[in-house]
Amino acid sequence: MAQPDSFQQRIWQIVSAIPAGKVITYGEIAQLAGSPRAARQVGGVLKRLPAGSTLPWHRVVNRYGAISLQGDDLFRQRDALEAEGVEVTDDGRIALDKYRWQP
Repeated sequence: MAQPDSFQQRIWQIVSAIPAGKVITYGEIAQLAGSPRAARQVGGVLKRLPAGSTLPWHRVVNRYGAISLQGDDLFRQRDALEAEGVEVTDDGRIALDKYRWQP
């Protein structure tokens, strides 16, 4: 049985709190979850979300303010962000100074 406050659960809690129209980086989530060097693990947790999850995973970007995903997943994330009013460049970048969520 998993611990009541696992790293994965902390990530889910943080991601669920990101408001619409805002983004945060994998590294910032890792830091908020108490594991500042675990940015890649944050990506892994989000990649393994169950199908149909309502967690706003699309609001998480890399440290450069860019979408790290490729192909259809990149377009899915860009479409979801744009639907919330976030401007995304053609190469998948978001202006962190404008859209970064600071809890």
